[in-house]
Amino acid sequence: MNRNPRVRRRFSYEGKLTLLTFAAAVPAVIIALSLLWFGDYSAKVQWTLTILIIGCCVAFVSSAREHTIRPLQTVSNLLAALREGDYSIRARGARGDSSLGEVLLEVNSLGETLRQQRLGAFEATALLRTIMSEIEVAIFTFDPERYLRLVNRAGEALLGQPIDKLLGKSARELGLDACFDADEDEPITLNFPGASGRWGIRRSTFREHGLPHELLVLTDLSRTLREEERRAWQRLVRVLGHEMNNSLAPIKSLAASLESLLRKDPLPQDWKDDASAGLNSIASRADSLARFLQAYTRLTKLPSPQKQDVDLPKLVQRVADLEPRLRIEIVPGPKTIIRADEAQIEQALINLTHNAVDASLETQGNVTIGWREKEGCVEILVEDDGPGIMNPANLFVPFFTTKPDGSGIGLPLSRQIAEAHGGSLVLTNRENAAGAQAVLRLPR
Repeated sequence: MNRNPRVRRRFSYEGKLTLLTFAAAVPAVIIALSLLWFGDYSAKVQWTLTILIIGCCVAFVSSAREHTIRPLQTVSNLLAALREGDYSIRARGARGDSSLGEVLLEVNSLGETLRQQRLGAFEATALLRTIMSEIEVAIFTFDPERYLRLVNRAGEALLGQPIDKLLGKSARELGLDACFDADEDEPITLNFPGASGRWGIRRSTFREHGLPHELLVLTDLSRTLREEERRAWQRLVRVLGHEMNNSLAPIKSLAASLESLLRKDPLPQDWKDDASAGLNSIASRADSLARFLQAYTRLTKLPSPQKQDVDLPKLVQRVADLEPRLRIEIVPGPKTIIRADEAQIEQALINLTHNAVDASLETQGNVTIGWREKEGCVEILVEDDGPGIMNPANLFVPFFTTKPDGSGIGLPLSRQIAEAHGGSLVLTNRENAAGAQAVLRLPR
C-alpha cells in the first residue's frame, strides 16, 4: 500500500508575520466581543462596535505588516542594486536613532564603500592599460591552455596584427611557444612579422578567476646589445690606441734620431754605441707591444673550463707557495671539493694574490687567503692590508692599470674565469680594516 508523503506547507515570512500579529490581537478581540454580545446592549450598538473592533484590528495588523515588510523589501532592492553594480541608489530614513535606520545606514555605507573601491579599481585598470600600451616591451598573457588573453600595443606591432585577430590564438600559432622553454638568463634569437633580433624573456604566473595564467614579457635586446658593443669597441680602440702610441711614438723618435745620426759625415766616433742603444730601445718597445697584443689574445681566447673534482685546500696552499715576495697567511676552512677547471681557478687566484701582495708591499702589510661554504657555493677570500681600491669603476676594464709594469688583464681575466664557471668575482674595500677584499664565488 503506497502512502503519499505528507506535504508540509510552509508559510512565507509575510504569512507568519500576519498570523503572529493576528494571534496577538485575537484574545483581546474575543474578550471585547464576548463582553459586547453577552452584555445588555442594543443590537445597533453591538453591530456598530463589532464592526469597529474588527475593522481596527484588521487595519492595525495590515499597517504593522506593511511597516515591517516594506523596509525589508527596500533593503532587498538596495542589495540587489549593489550586486548588479549600481552604487548610486541610497535608502531614505537612514539614521542612528532606530534599529531600522541603523540597518539602512550600514547599507548606504556599504554602497559608498563599494563605489569608492570600484572607482579605484577602474582608475588602476585604466592606468595599467595606459602603461601597458605605452611601454616598449611586448606583454602577453595566456590562459592555462596557452591561448592568448591579453596583449599590449607593442605586442600587436611585434606580431603584425591587431588585437582582435590575436586574442584566442594559441602560443604555437603566434610563434611564441619557444619562449616558454627558453632560458630566461640567455637572450634568444627570434623572428616575428614586426621585428627580428635577440630578445630577453621574462615569465611569471598569476591567477584569474581561480585559474593559473602565464605572463610573457619580450624585450628587444638588439639595440641595447649594439650600443654596448659600440661602447666596448670604443673602449678597446681607445686602450689599443693609447698603448700602441706609447710604443710607436718613442720608436718613431728613435728611428728619426738614428737616421739623423747616420747622415752625419763624418760619423761620430761613438756612433756605434748610440746606434746600438737606439736599436735596443726600439726592440724593447717592440717586445712590450708584442706582449700587450699577446695578453689581449689570451683574454679573448679563454677556453671553456674542463671541470673535474678539485681539492680546494691543496689548491689554495699551492697558490700561496707560488708567491715568493711575501708569506701569505692561509685561514683554514672546511675540507671542500669543487667541480672546476683547476688550471683556470689557479690562474685566477694567482692574479688575485699577486695584486694583493703588490698592494700590501706598499704599506708593509700582510695578505690572507681563506675560504668558506655559503648557500650552496664556495667563497674564496683574498684580503690585503694595502691602501685600498681608489678607482673601483675601472677595476674590470680590460688593459686599465695603475701599475707601471701592469698589463691590465689580470682582473678581467679572473672575472671571466669565474663567470665561465657560473660564479662571480667581487672586489671591495674592507669594512673594518684598511685594504681590499676579493671574493671569488664558485658553485660546488
